[in-house]
Amino acid sequence: MSRALTGVLGAIAVSLTGTRVSAIALPWFVLESTGSAAQTGLVAFAEMAPYVLVKALAGPIIDRAGPRRISWACDVVSAAAAGTVVLLHALGLLPLGALVPLVAVIGAARGPGDLAKEVMVPEAAERARMPLERATGLMGVTERLAQTVGPAAGGVAVGVLGPMASLGVSAVCFALGSVVVTWALPRGMGRRAAELEDGQEEENDGYWRRFGQGLAFLRGERLLLTVIVMIGVTNLLDAAFSQVLAPVWAKESGHGAAVLGLNSSVMGLTAVGGGLVAAAVAHRMRRRPVFFVAFLIAGPPRFLVLMADLPLWAIVAVFAVSGFAGGFLNPILGAITYERVPRRLLGRVGALQTSLAWAGIPLGGLLAGVVVTAAGLAPVLPACGAAYAVTTSLTGLRPEWREMDRLRGRPAALRE
Repeated sequence: MSRALTGVLGAIAVSLTGTRVSAIALPWFVLESTGSAAQTGLVAFAEMAPYVLVKALAGPIIDRAGPRRISWACDVVSAAAAGTVVLLHALGLLPLGALVPLVAVIGAARGPGDLAKEVMVPEAAERARMPLERATGLMGVTERLAQTVGPAAGGVAVGVLGPMASLGVSAVCFALGSVVVTWALPRGMGRRAAELEDGQEEENDGYWRRFGQGLAFLRGERLLLTVIVMIGVTNLLDAAFSQVLAPVWAKESGHGAAVLGLNSSVMGLTAVGGGLVAAAVAHRMRRRPVFFVAFLIAGPPRFLVLMADLPLWAIVAVFAVSGFAGGFLNPILGAITYERVPRRLLGRVGALQTSLAWAGIPLGGLLAGVVVTAAGLAPVLPACGAAYAVTTSLTGLRPEWREMDRLRGRPAALRE
């Protein structure tokens, strides 16, 4: 494996680990400090709304300035903002009015930073002389490992040292991401994604022209648009689950943050196994049936199992099975994207595609907080599980999905 590919995967691993640690620390800090599900949802909204908005607008800048430079800068800003939150809390100067804008800065930096790393994967695969499907499979496994280590580390740190110590871990991870990018990735890495097929850069194209090129391409891709709608709804439900429903369940059931982190980590670990299996047999699979069956297993059972008074091992087992099924999803989504989007448009199309698919995430936590405050947790869990099942089942009847099995090849992670 080349240094460039190792560097990209390493940067993805540490930065995403930091994001997942903060996803445990921040909701738990707000919930513990205020006891309010609504305020917990507000802080989640403050992070994810800028994430989605800035990411949507960052594509032309990434294509023009280069993803390596953008990735480094965003990691530095994320580390500084997370460190400032920890410092202000230590000084007793962290009211909700100060926490919200700092969390918004973290979200605004994470969006383009995450996208920039994804854009560098195809070139890193070329430098390593590795098939693109294998490289994107490794990226999926790396992301899943980070989703395993991050929640586990966050849950342990919250339980032992408190939520602010966990956020300090996030700041260190973000800073380490910038170090990896500086050390491992050659200057100009990813700039090939901004070149035309004939090798000439679009020097005369301004920001809005580049933005319009990405929008025009995406509007002509019916399959990608259908994917965006479906993933947008399920991402909203996933956000409601992870940002509010699961933390409230953990607190009300008495299981605490450690079990919250355990469930997320087990799900991430089994998703690694699912991703490895998917990478090994992807060229033999019919994408459409695998995709929709995996979605039905990965989504609704998580909501429904928290309704029942089951022993902890049974709950963890459901999360394990859901994670394994979920490991098949992003490799399929990624292959569809990379094989349909020209390399020179990856930044701007990927920014729009991912941001639209993530548009419901800021609302997920906010809406869940309001609804749980008004109606309680018990009726919300089955309603969300049913909505998840209906969305994945009905959307699959659209004729565009038949195009999934027509092509093979090249991902941008649409799912949270």
